[in-house]
Amino acid sequence: MIRRASLVLVGALMGATAMSAIYSVTAPAEAAGSSTYRELSIFGDVFERVRAQYVTPPKEDQLIENAINGMLTSLDPHSSYMNAKDAEDMRTQTRGEFGGLGIEVTMEDELVKVITPIDDTPAARAGVLAGDLISKIDGADVRGLKLEEAVDKMRGKVNTPIKLTLIRKGADKPIELEIMRDIIAVKAVKYRVENDVGYLRVISFTEKTFDDLEKGIEKIKADVPADKLKGYVLDLRLNPGGLLDQAINVSDAFLERGEVVSTRGRNEDETRRFNASPGDLTDGKPLIVLVNGGSASASEIVAGALQDLRRATVVGTRSFGKGSVQTIIPLGDAGALRLTTALYYTPSGKSIQGTGITPDIKVDQPLPPELQGKLETAGESSLRGHIKGQSENEEGSGSAAYVPPEAKDDLQLQYALELLRGEKTDPSFPANPEKAELKN
Repeated sequence: MIRRASLVLVGALMGATAMSAIYSVTAPAEAAGSSTYRELSIFGDVFERVRAQYVTPPKEDQLIENAINGMLTSLDPHSSYMNAKDAEDMRTQTRGEFGGLGIEVTMEDELVKVITPIDDTPAARAGVLAGDLISKIDGADVRGLKLEEAVDKMRGKVNTPIKLTLIRKGADKPIELEIMRDIIAVKAVKYRVENDVGYLRVISFTEKTFDDLEKGIEKIKADVPADKLKGYVLDLRLNPGGLLDQAINVSDAFLERGEVVSTRGRNEDETRRFNASPGDLTDGKPLIVLVNGGSASASEIVAGALQDLRRATVVGTRSFGKGSVQTIIPLGDAGALRLTTALYYTPSGKSIQGTGITPDIKVDQPLPPELQGKLETAGESSLRGHIKGQSENEEGSGSAAYVPPEAKDDLQLQYALELLRGEKTDPSFPANPEKAELKN
């Protein structure tokens, strides 16, 4: 198994579309020509005019930050500048843990509603219950806040207190709790047994993903005897991406050999190749990968590797098509530059930029009546200013990104289970690694 320590990220465009492969580097930039510096002097003149003469005094740091972002967003949708807060948020996201309370929340009637407290976290120990409505945080009303703003207020340094005011159905008055924040580890992989099939859902690719996957496979093996276990479903739907080394490790968990992915930059000598090593954690059991329009970047690396190397059959609809690599370059005051520097390629040498992963078996998931006409199909190819992929055509990339909350309504999952149990047949299942065309 591959166990690389790497600062490469294949991750989300922080709340927007999809994640992107990221290297952390500090290499010096090549000097610009004299004409470029003349243009920069014009920028300086404009900045001084705006600073001195605009109708209301502008915030100078915001002017500069917006100017930098304007330059970067003109390149492609995934290059950007991250100020200190944005850069720290990215680091928190990739670590897969943060200082907080341990609750999954949503917004309802302008209040924060607790979906569920996470087991063995400060919120659960303090008595927070599913369905509770948070009306105040440290005495300040929640009404008027966006969900993200409320979440930011509840997160904070470990061992610092926070006061929540809860409205609970059946309680005759609001409940006030003081809770001490602690380290909250976000599960990157959820797993369960579907009778005789192991189900593994990779939510994101954080530093914890491979370890969570390994634990999930071990638990499934312990719960279902090998002679009864029909195989595994690896669910990558709605997965925006994450760390590249984790995508490689997840792929390698099911592989014995072959190239997992390669990245190719502007110069030929920048090409990097990542290969699998012997050791299939599932002992070669049949594998089905689920994808949809919400499967992007790191999840596409995994789906593409397992498909090309004939280790898995891919079921679902066309993936997002995010195939560019971003490099994270640290800047002063803890900010960072996210710059597109390469594209990544599947083992067969295909770039999925703007095309996505095409499933071996297409299975559409109907939308419920309340979402029909309201859920837009998004993909990399529809993003303004995206880098056009080498195989991109008018068909583009992406598809609907919807997964029903109940497994019984999930047609894509049910199709996978029926294939694994032999209730359905298809020429592409089971996949046969011996028929993969491996590169030397």
